[in-house]
Amino acid sequence: MRINLKYLVSFLFIANIAGAQTLQQNIQKAFTRLQQDSQCRYASVSLTVLDAKTGEQVFAANPDMGLAPGSTLKTVTSITAFNVLGKDFQYQTQLGYTGNITADGALNGDLIIKGGGDPTLGSWRWASTKEGVVLNTMVTALKKAGIKKINGRVIGDNGIFKNQSIPDGWIWQDLGTYYGAGIAGLCWRENQFDITLRTGSIGGPISVLGTVPETNYLQYKSELTTGAAKTGDLAYPYLPAFGSKIMYLRGTYAIDQIKKRISAAIPDPAYDAALRLTDTLKHIGIAVSNEPQSSFILADKGLSIPTATKNITTILSPELSKIVYWLNQKSVNLYAEQLLATIAVKAGKPASTNDGITAIKDFWELKGIDKRSMNTFDGSGLSPENRITTSTMARILQSARKEAWFNDFYESLPVYNDMKMKSGSINSVQAYAGFQTHDGRQLCFSIMVNNYYGPGSGIREKMFRVLNELK
Repeated sequence: MRINLKYLVSFLFIANIAGAQTLQQNIQKAFTRLQQDSQCRYASVSLTVLDAKTGEQVFAANPDMGLAPGSTLKTVTSITAFNVLGKDFQYQTQLGYTGNITADGALNGDLIIKGGGDPTLGSWRWASTKEGVVLNTMVTALKKAGIKKINGRVIGDNGIFKNQSIPDGWIWQDLGTYYGAGIAGLCWRENQFDITLRTGSIGGPISVLGTVPETNYLQYKSELTTGAAKTGDLAYPYLPAFGSKIMYLRGTYAIDQIKKRISAAIPDPAYDAALRLTDTLKHIGIAVSNEPQSSFILADKGLSIPTATKNITTILSPELSKIVYWLNQKSVNLYAEQLLATIAVKAGKPASTNDGITAIKDFWELKGIDKRSMNTFDGSGLSPENRITTSTMARILQSARKEAWFNDFYESLPVYNDMKMKSGSINSVQAYAGFQTHDGRQLCFSIMVNNYYGPGSGIREKMFRVLNELK
Protein backbone atom coordinates (compact mmCIF):
# COMPACT_ATOMS: atom_id res chain seq x y z
CA MET A 1 0.00 0.00 0.00
CA ARG A 2 1.36 3.43 -0.98
CA ILE A 3 1.41 6.11 1.73
CA ASN A 4 0.67 9.67 0.70
CA LEU A 5 3.63 11.62 2.11
CA LYS A 6 1.72 14.88 2.12
CA TYR A 7 -1.08 13.23 4.10
CA LEU A 8 1.40 11.74 6.58
CA VAL A 9 3.10 15.07 7.21
CA SER A 10 -0.26 16.76 7.72
CA PHE A 11 -1.34 14.03 10.11
CA LEU A 12 1.81 14.36 12.22
CA PHE A 13 1.48 18.15 12.27
CA ILE A 14 -2.11 17.93 13.46
CA ALA A 15 -1.15 15.30 16.05
CA ASN A 16 1.59 17.55 17.42
CA ILE A 17 -0.82 20.46 17.69
CA ALA A 18 -3.35 18.26 19.43
CA GLY A 19 -0.70 17.01 21.84
CA ALA A 20 0.41 20.55 22.64
CA GLN A 21 -3.19 21.62 23.17
CA THR A 22 -3.81 18.67 25.46
CA LEU A 23 -0.72 19.51 27.54
CA GLN A 24 -1.79 23.14 27.78
CA GLN A 25 -5.33 22.16 28.73
CA ASN A 26 -4.11 19.75 31.40
CA ILE A 27 -1.79 22.36 32.90
CA GLN A 28 -4.65 24.89 32.86
CA LYS A 29 -6.96 22.54 34.73
CA ALA A 30 -4.32 21.76 37.35
CA PHE A 31 -3.37 25.44 37.71
CA THR A 32 -7.01 26.44 38.14
CA ARG A 33 -7.41 23.86 40.90
CA LEU A 34 -4.37 25.29 42.66
CA GLN A 35 -5.61 28.85 42.29
CA GLN A 36 -9.03 27.93 43.67
CA ASP A 37 -7.64 25.94 46.59
CA SER A 38 -8.40 27.33 50.06
CA GLN A 39 -4.67 27.77 50.74
CA CYS A 40 -4.48 30.16 47.80
CA ARG A 41 -7.63 32.17 48.50
CA TYR A 42 -5.60 35.30 49.26
CA ALA A 43 -2.46 34.23 47.42
CA SER A 44 -0.78 35.41 44.23
CA VAL A 45 0.00 32.49 41.92
CA SER A 46 2.05 32.50 38.72
CA LEU A 47 3.36 29.87 36.31
CA THR A 48 5.33 30.07 33.06
CA VAL A 49 6.32 27.02 31.01
CA LEU A 50 8.54 27.30 27.92
CA ASP A 51 9.98 24.90 25.38
CA ALA A 52 13.58 24.72 26.61
CA LYS A 53 14.98 24.34 23.09
CA THR A 54 12.98 26.94 21.16
CA GLY A 55 11.70 29.29 23.85
CA GLU A 56 8.13 28.81 22.63
CA GLN A 57 5.57 29.54 25.35
CA VAL A 58 3.78 26.35 26.33
CA PHE A 59 1.70 27.81 29.16
CA ALA A 60 1.50 31.06 31.09
CA ALA A 61 -0.71 32.27 33.92
CA ASN A 62 0.01 35.67 35.47
CA PRO A 63 3.50 35.52 33.88
CA ASP A 64 4.24 39.22 34.40
CA MET A 65 3.25 39.39 38.05
CA GLY A 66 6.25 40.34 40.20
CA LEU A 67 6.51 37.89 43.09
CA ALA A 68 8.99 36.90 45.81
CA PRO A 69 10.99 33.97 44.38
CA GLY A 70 12.79 32.74 47.51
CA SER A 71 15.88 30.73 46.67
CA THR A 72 14.82 30.08 43.07
CA LEU A 73 16.51 33.46 42.49
CA LYS A 74 19.79 31.53 42.82
CA THR A 75 19.17 30.14 39.33
CA VAL A 76 19.36 33.68 37.92
CA THR A 77 22.58 34.39 39.85
CA SER A 78 24.08 31.05 38.77
CA ILE A 79 23.27 31.46 35.09
CA THR A 80 24.53 35.05 35.06
CA ALA A 81 27.77 33.95 36.73
CA PHE A 82 28.30 31.24 34.11
CA ASN A 83 27.78 33.83 31.38
CA VAL A 84 29.91 36.59 32.88
CA LEU A 85 32.68 34.71 34.70
CA GLY A 86 32.88 31.41 32.79
CA LYS A 87 32.59 27.86 34.12
CA ASP A 88 36.33 27.59 34.82
CA PHE A 89 36.61 30.83 36.81
CA GLN A 90 38.57 30.49 40.08
CA TYR A 91 38.94 32.89 42.98
CA GLN A 92 42.43 33.75 44.24
CA THR A 93 43.57 34.30 47.82
CA GLN A 94 47.09 35.66 48.23
CA LEU A 95 49.47 35.23 51.15
CA GLY A 96 52.24 37.79 51.27
CA TYR A 97 54.25 39.97 53.62
CA THR A 98 55.59 43.45 54.18
CA GLY A 99 59.09 44.31 55.38
CA ASN A 100 62.02 41.94 55.08
CA ILE A 101 63.30 38.58 56.24
CA THR A 102 66.56 38.55 58.17
CA ALA A 103 69.31 35.96 57.79
CA ASP A 104 68.05 34.10 60.84
CA GLY A 105 64.50 33.86 59.45
CA ALA A 106 62.80 36.71 61.30
CA LEU A 107 60.14 38.56 59.32
CA ASN A 108 60.26 42.19 60.34
CA GLY A 109 56.86 43.06 58.98
CA ASP A 110 53.31 41.82 58.68
CA LEU A 111 51.95 38.64 57.15
CA ILE A 112 48.89 39.46 55.04
CA ILE A 113 46.11 37.14 53.86
CA LYS A 114 44.51 39.09 51.03
CA GLY A 115 41.10 37.81 50.05
CA GLY A 116 39.72 37.87 46.54
CA GLY A 117 36.14 37.03 47.44
CA ASP A 118 36.52 33.23 47.58
CA PRO A 119 33.51 31.85 49.52
CA THR A 120 35.04 28.36 49.69
CA LEU A 121 38.22 29.15 51.67
CA GLY A 122 38.16 26.88 54.73
CA SER A 123 34.99 25.12 53.54
CA TRP A 124 34.44 21.45 54.37
CA ARG A 125 32.84 20.70 50.96
CA TRP A 126 36.08 19.93 49.08
CA ALA A 127 39.27 18.22 50.24
CA SER A 128 41.37 21.11 48.91
CA THR A 129 39.40 23.84 50.71
CA LYS A 130 39.22 22.38 54.21
CA GLU A 131 40.49 24.57 57.03
CA GLY A 132 43.42 22.33 57.93
CA VAL A 133 44.50 21.97 54.30
CA VAL A 134 44.44 25.73 53.69
CA LEU A 135 46.35 26.49 56.89
CA ASN A 136 48.92 23.82 56.01
CA THR A 137 49.35 25.35 52.55
CA MET A 138 50.07 28.73 54.16
CA VAL A 139 52.49 27.25 56.70
CA THR A 140 54.35 25.36 53.97
CA ALA A 141 54.72 28.57 51.96
CA LEU A 142 56.04 30.41 55.02
CA LYS A 143 58.64 27.75 55.68
CA LYS A 144 59.68 27.72 52.03
CA ALA A 145 60.15 31.50 52.24
CA GLY A 146 62.46 30.92 55.23
CA ILE A 147 60.24 32.60 57.83
CA LYS A 148 60.84 31.26 61.34
CA LYS A 149 59.57 34.19 63.38
CA ILE A 150 57.22 37.12 62.76
CA ASN A 151 57.94 40.48 64.36
CA GLY A 152 54.59 41.85 63.37
CA ARG A 153 50.99 40.80 62.81
CA VAL A 154 48.90 38.43 60.75
CA ILE A 155 46.33 40.60 58.96
CA GLY A 156 43.16 39.42 57.26
CA ASP A 157 42.66 41.78 54.31
CA ASN A 158 39.28 41.97 52.54
CA GLY A 159 40.96 43.42 49.45
CA ILE A 160 38.57 45.13 47.06
CA PHE A 161 35.59 44.11 49.19
CA LYS A 162 35.57 47.26 51.29
CA ASN A 163 32.54 46.34 53.38
CA GLN A 164 31.03 43.18 54.81
CA SER A 165 27.75 44.12 53.23
CA ILE A 166 24.38 42.79 54.35
CA PRO A 167 21.89 42.98 51.45
CA ASP A 168 18.97 45.36 51.82
CA GLY A 169 15.79 43.75 53.02
CA TRP A 170 17.31 40.90 55.02
CA ILE A 171 15.43 40.66 58.30
CA TRP A 172 17.26 41.21 61.58
CA GLN A 173 16.38 37.72 62.80
CA ASP A 174 18.37 36.14 59.94
CA LEU A 175 21.53 38.22 60.20
CA GLY A 176 23.27 36.25 62.95
CA THR A 177 22.41 32.85 61.49
CA TYR A 178 24.81 30.86 59.32
CA TYR A 179 22.59 31.41 56.29
CA GLY A 180 22.50 35.19 56.90
CA ALA A 181 26.25 35.87 56.84
CA GLY A 182 27.25 38.98 54.89
CA ILE A 183 29.71 39.09 52.01
CA ALA A 184 33.43 39.48 52.69
CA GLY A 185 36.58 39.76 50.62
CA LEU A 186 38.21 37.21 52.90
CA CYS A 187 35.68 34.51 53.74
CA TRP A 188 36.54 31.74 56.17
CA ARG A 189 34.76 28.45 56.91
CA GLU A 190 31.77 29.77 54.94
CA ASN A 191 31.65 32.59 57.50
CA GLN A 192 30.05 30.39 60.13
CA PHE A 193 30.71 28.50 63.36
CA ASP A 194 28.71 26.30 65.75
CA ILE A 195 27.41 27.14 69.22
CA THR A 196 26.85 24.12 71.46
CA LEU A 197 23.91 24.14 73.86
CA ARG A 198 22.76 22.51 77.10
CA THR A 199 19.00 22.15 77.17
CA GLY A 200 16.95 21.75 80.34
CA SER A 201 13.34 21.02 81.19
CA ILE A 202 10.62 22.34 78.89
CA GLY A 203 10.30 26.07 79.38
CA GLY A 204 13.60 26.19 81.26
CA PRO A 205 16.71 28.14 80.24
CA ILE A 206 19.33 26.88 77.79
CA SER A 207 22.99 27.57 78.49
CA VAL A 208 25.92 27.88 76.08
CA LEU A 209 28.56 25.15 76.53
CA GLY A 210 31.03 26.49 74.00
CA THR A 211 31.69 26.97 70.30
CA VAL A 212 33.31 25.01 67.48
CA PRO A 213 35.88 26.27 66.81
CA GLU A 214 36.58 28.30 69.94
CA THR A 215 35.63 31.96 69.65
CA ASN A 216 37.10 33.49 72.78
CA TYR A 217 36.86 36.92 71.22
CA LEU A 218 33.04 36.79 71.54
CA GLN A 219 30.71 36.59 74.55
CA TYR A 220 27.34 34.88 74.61
CA LYS A 221 24.14 35.73 76.43
CA SER A 222 21.50 33.05 76.09
CA GLU A 223 17.85 33.98 76.36
CA LEU A 224 16.93 30.62 74.85
CA THR A 225 14.37 28.35 76.45
CA THR A 226 13.82 24.63 75.96
CA GLY A 227 10.87 24.00 73.66
CA ALA A 228 8.44 21.11 73.69
CA ALA A 229 9.17 17.99 71.66
CA LYS A 230 8.70 18.30 67.89
CA THR A 231 8.85 22.12 67.91
CA GLY A 232 12.27 21.99 66.28
CA ASP A 233 15.09 24.51 66.14
CA LEU A 234 13.69 28.02 66.57
CA ALA A 235 16.89 29.44 68.05
CA TYR A 236 18.35 32.61 66.56
CA PRO A 237 21.78 34.11 67.24
CA TYR A 238 22.01 37.90 66.85
CA LEU A 239 25.15 39.60 65.57
CA PRO A 240 26.92 41.85 68.07
CA ALA A 241 26.12 45.53 67.69
CA PHE A 242 29.00 47.54 66.21
CA GLY A 243 31.82 47.75 68.74
CA SER A 244 30.27 45.06 70.95
CA LYS A 245 31.47 41.48 71.49
CA ILE A 246 28.17 40.14 72.84
CA MET A 247 26.09 37.76 70.74
CA TYR A 248 22.55 37.17 72.03
CA LEU A 249 20.71 33.89 71.50
CA ARG A 250 16.92 34.07 71.48
CA GLY A 251 14.02 31.75 70.77
CA THR A 252 13.43 28.09 71.60
CA TYR A 253 15.21 24.82 70.96
CA ALA A 254 13.17 21.62 71.28
CA ILE A 255 14.02 19.16 74.03
CA ASP A 256 14.14 16.26 71.54
CA GLN A 257 16.62 17.91 69.15
CA ILE A 258 19.66 15.65 68.82
CA LYS A 259 22.38 18.05 67.60
CA LYS A 260 22.33 20.41 70.61
CA ARG A 261 24.05 23.04 68.51
CA ILE A 262 23.16 25.91 66.22
CA SER A 263 25.21 27.51 63.46
CA ALA A 264 25.93 31.25 63.59
CA ALA A 265 27.57 33.84 61.35
CA ILE A 266 31.15 34.95 62.03
CA PRO A 267 31.01 38.73 62.57
CA ASP A 268 34.46 39.32 61.01
CA PRO A 269 35.67 36.34 58.91
CA ALA A 270 38.92 38.08 57.95
CA TYR A 271 39.84 38.41 61.62
CA ASP A 272 38.92 34.79 62.30
CA ALA A 273 41.15 33.62 59.42
CA ALA A 274 44.05 35.71 60.73
CA LEU A 275 43.47 34.36 64.24
CA ARG A 276 43.50 30.72 63.10
CA LEU A 277 46.73 31.19 61.16
CA THR A 278 48.33 32.99 64.12
CA ASP A 279 47.37 30.16 66.46
CA THR A 280 48.64 27.54 64.00
CA LEU A 281 51.99 29.28 63.64
CA LYS A 282 52.44 29.58 67.40
CA HIS A 283 51.51 25.91 67.79
CA ILE A 284 54.34 24.81 65.46
CA GLY A 285 56.88 27.16 67.04
CA ILE A 286 56.73 30.17 64.73
CA ALA A 287 56.25 33.07 67.13
CA VAL A 288 54.07 36.04 66.17
CA SER A 289 54.79 39.13 68.25
CA ASN A 290 51.49 40.99 67.83
CA GLU A 291 47.79 40.15 67.88
CA PRO A 292 45.95 39.33 64.64
CA GLN A 293 44.11 42.12 62.86
CA SER A 294 41.58 42.56 60.07
CA SER A 295 40.54 45.24 57.61
CA PHE A 296 37.58 46.20 59.78
CA ILE A 297 39.56 46.39 63.01
CA LEU A 298 42.25 48.55 61.43
CA ALA A 299 39.70 50.81 59.75
CA ASP A 300 37.88 51.25 63.06
CA LYS A 301 41.16 52.44 64.56
CA GLY A 302 41.73 54.81 61.66
CA LEU A 303 44.68 52.78 60.44
CA SER A 304 45.45 51.81 56.86
CA ILE A 305 46.01 48.27 55.66
CA PRO A 306 49.61 47.70 54.61
CA THR A 307 50.24 46.39 51.12
CA ALA A 308 52.21 43.19 50.78
CA THR A 309 55.46 43.72 48.91
CA LYS A 310 56.10 40.03 48.36
CA ASN A 311 53.61 37.26 47.55
CA ILE A 312 54.59 33.79 48.75
CA THR A 313 51.61 31.71 47.65
CA THR A 314 48.28 31.96 45.86
CA ILE A 315 45.40 29.69 46.85
CA LEU A 316 42.86 28.92 44.13
CA SER A 317 39.22 28.07 44.73
CA PRO A 318 37.41 25.22 42.98
CA GLU A 319 36.11 26.15 39.52
CA LEU A 320 32.86 28.10 39.22
CA SER A 321 30.99 25.03 37.94
CA LYS A 322 31.82 23.22 41.20
CA ILE A 323 30.86 26.22 43.34
CA VAL A 324 27.50 26.51 41.56
CA TYR A 325 26.88 22.80 42.15
CA TRP A 326 26.85 23.26 45.93
CA LEU A 327 25.24 26.68 45.68
CA ASN A 328 22.10 25.12 44.22
CA GLN A 329 22.26 21.65 45.77
CA LYS A 330 22.41 23.01 49.33
CA SER A 331 21.08 26.51 48.60
CA VAL A 332 24.16 28.23 50.03
CA ASN A 333 23.27 31.92 50.37
CA LEU A 334 26.89 32.99 50.89
CA TYR A 335 27.98 31.51 47.56
CA ALA A 336 25.21 33.38 45.73
CA GLU A 337 26.02 36.69 47.41
CA GLN A 338 29.76 36.36 46.77
CA LEU A 339 29.10 35.57 43.11
CA LEU A 340 26.81 38.60 42.89
CA ALA A 341 29.58 40.90 44.15
CA THR A 342 32.08 39.21 41.81
CA ILE A 343 29.79 39.83 38.84
CA ALA A 344 29.88 43.51 39.83
CA VAL A 345 33.69 43.50 39.81
CA LYS A 346 33.74 41.83 36.39
CA ALA A 347 31.48 44.62 35.13
CA GLY A 348 33.95 47.21 36.40
CA LYS A 349 31.88 48.15 39.43
CA PRO A 350 32.67 48.02 43.17
CA ALA A 351 32.39 44.63 44.90
CA SER A 352 28.99 45.22 46.48
CA THR A 353 25.52 43.71 46.50
CA ASN A 354 23.83 46.74 44.96
CA ASP A 355 26.37 47.00 42.15
CA GLY A 356 26.01 43.28 41.50
CA ILE A 357 22.25 43.67 41.14
CA THR A 358 22.75 46.54 38.70
CA ALA A 359 25.24 44.46 36.69
CA ILE A 360 22.81 41.53 36.47
CA LYS A 361 19.94 43.75 35.34
CA ASP A 362 22.15 45.41 32.74
CA PHE A 363 23.34 42.04 31.45
CA TRP A 364 19.84 40.66 30.93
CA GLU A 365 18.47 43.87 29.48
CA LEU A 366 21.04 43.50 26.70
CA LYS A 367 19.54 40.02 26.14
CA GLY A 368 16.08 41.51 25.68
CA ILE A 369 14.67 41.11 29.20
CA ASP A 370 13.02 44.17 30.73
CA LYS A 371 14.99 44.96 33.87
CA ARG A 372 11.81 46.29 35.46
CA SER A 373 10.70 42.66 35.75
CA MET A 374 13.60 42.07 38.17
CA ASN A 375 13.14 44.17 41.31
CA THR A 376 15.72 42.30 43.37
CA PHE A 377 17.80 43.12 46.45
CA ASP A 378 20.21 40.18 46.68
CA GLY A 379 21.52 37.18 44.79
CA SER A 380 20.26 34.39 47.04
CA GLY A 381 16.56 35.18 47.43
CA LEU A 382 16.71 35.56 51.22
CA SER A 383 15.26 39.08 51.13
CA PRO A 384 11.44 39.02 51.33
CA GLU A 385 11.48 42.24 49.30
CA ASN A 386 12.70 40.52 46.11
CA ARG A 387 10.30 40.53 43.17
CA ILE A 388 10.71 38.86 39.80
CA THR A 389 8.28 37.45 37.25
CA THR A 390 7.99 33.77 36.33
CA SER A 391 8.23 34.85 32.69
CA THR A 392 11.65 36.41 33.23
CA MET A 393 12.91 33.50 35.29
CA ALA A 394 11.74 30.95 32.71
CA ARG A 395 13.36 32.95 29.90
CA ILE A 396 16.67 33.05 31.77
CA LEU A 397 16.47 29.29 32.36
CA GLN A 398 15.70 28.75 28.67
CA SER A 399 18.66 30.90 27.62
CA ALA A 400 21.03 28.53 29.43
CA ARG A 401 19.89 25.56 27.36
CA LYS A 402 22.05 26.44 24.33
CA GLU A 403 25.23 27.16 26.30
CA ALA A 404 28.24 24.80 26.46
CA TRP A 405 28.10 24.87 30.27
CA PHE A 406 24.40 23.95 30.45
CA ASN A 407 25.03 20.42 31.76
CA ASP A 408 27.04 21.85 34.67
CA PHE A 409 24.15 24.12 35.59
CA TYR A 410 21.55 21.38 35.06
CA GLU A 411 23.44 18.96 37.33
CA SER A 412 23.55 21.62 40.06
CA LEU A 413 19.76 21.55 40.37
CA PRO A 414 18.39 19.33 43.16
CA VAL A 415 15.66 16.74 42.59
CA TYR A 416 12.23 17.37 44.07
CA ASN A 417 9.12 15.44 43.07
CA ASP A 418 11.38 13.47 40.67
CA MET A 419 12.09 16.71 38.78
CA LYS A 420 15.31 18.70 38.36
CA MET A 421 14.45 22.03 39.93
CA LYS A 422 15.50 24.61 42.49
CA SER A 423 13.13 25.27 45.34
CA GLY A 424 12.55 28.50 47.20
CA SER A 425 10.70 29.13 50.43
CA ILE A 426 10.49 32.05 52.83
CA ASN A 427 7.58 33.27 54.92
CA SER A 428 4.35 32.32 53.07
CA VAL A 429 6.31 31.90 49.82
CA GLN A 430 6.92 28.70 47.88
CA ALA A 431 8.52 28.54 44.44
CA TYR A 432 10.17 26.09 42.03
CA ALA A 433 12.18 26.62 38.85
CA GLY A 434 13.76 24.01 36.63
CA PHE A 435 13.43 21.55 33.76
CA GLN A 436 11.27 18.56 32.87
CA THR A 437 10.97 16.39 29.76
CA HIS A 438 7.45 15.74 28.42
CA ASP A 439 7.06 13.23 25.58
CA GLY A 440 10.65 13.81 24.49
CA ARG A 441 10.32 17.59 24.66
CA GLN A 442 12.35 19.40 27.30
CA LEU A 443 10.45 22.12 29.11
CA CYS A 444 11.64 24.79 31.52
CA PHE A 445 9.36 26.40 34.07
CA SER A 446 8.98 28.80 36.96
CA ILE A 447 6.10 28.61 39.42
CA MET A 448 5.57 30.86 42.45
CA VAL A 449 2.94 31.13 45.16
CA ASN A 450 3.04 34.14 47.49
CA ASN A 451 0.95 34.72 50.61
CA TYR A 452 -0.48 31.21 50.85
CA TYR A 453 -2.26 30.12 54.01
CA GLY A 454 -1.51 27.04 56.10
CA PRO A 455 1.36 24.55 56.17
CA GLY A 456 4.15 24.61 53.62
CA SER A 457 3.88 20.84 53.15
CA GLY A 458 0.32 21.28 51.94
CA ILE A 459 1.07 23.95 49.34
CA ARG A 460 4.12 22.04 48.09
CA GLU A 461 2.01 18.93 47.46
CA LYS A 462 -0.56 20.99 45.53
CA MET A 463 2.11 22.70 43.46
CA PHE A 464 3.58 19.30 42.62
CA ARG A 465 0.20 18.26 41.22
CA VAL A 466 0.44 21.11 38.74
CA LEU A 467 4.06 20.29 37.86
CA ASN A 468 3.16 16.61 37.42
CA GLU A 469 1.35 17.62 34.22
CA LEU A 470 4.79 18.38 32.74
CA LYS A 471 5.95 14.78 33.18
